[in-house]
Amino acid sequence: MSLEKEIREVLDNFENVSTEKILGILNQIKPQFQNQLISEYLQGKIQKVIDLPDEAQKKKQCKALTPYLDWYLQGL
Repeated sequence: MSLEKEIREVLDNFENVSTEKILGILNQIKPQFQNQLISEYLQGKIQKVIDLPDEAQKKKQCKALTPYLDWYLQGL
């Protein structure tokens, strides 16, 4: 499955997608950003989610990162 298709599925069915899958996709698109500061910022946000102990909080924080998925689909 292509990355673009995976992202569309995540956005269309966010509540039923694991945080691990969302974070995995974010890690895949992170190097695509032309601005290094954006990539570093995103890495920090990903790490913050990984460090959370509660799955509900992880999901909430992942929801806040969906604009990165949208940007990827729009061609960064």
